Amino acid sequence: MEHQVNQSNHKACISVDPGICGFSCTVCARWVNKRSVAIDISESECKQIGKLAERLETIGLKELFMPLTHNPVYKAAQASGCHASCVIPAAVLKAAEVAMGMALARPVQFSFDGDKENV
Repeated sequence: MEHQVNQSNHKACISVDPGICGFSCTVCARWVNKRSVAIDISESECKQIGKLAERLETIGLKELFMPLTHNPVYKAAQASGCHASCVIPAAVLKAAEVAMGMALARPVQFSFDGDKENV
């Protein structure tokens, strides 16, 4: 994931490479007011992510602190048919945190370590 933050208008964009599915996308969160951000998910050919983008217009501050099973981002992902291990919902929440000034834009990564696969 590659992060870009525009401090002048409180906007955070993340380029997401989700792995083997190959359906990369861009997730942007734009500050609307002190308690919400507008969400834009673009540049994905994934049908489920397209549905997710239609379902998510804004995220409020309280949604950032909701448990996964009650979180509207993850509920929208489930309703859109996203795979359980899809990283896009997490990217949406990360972008929202940064746009709201609640987190710093830092790279997020996980990778497979071939040397440890035989443990």
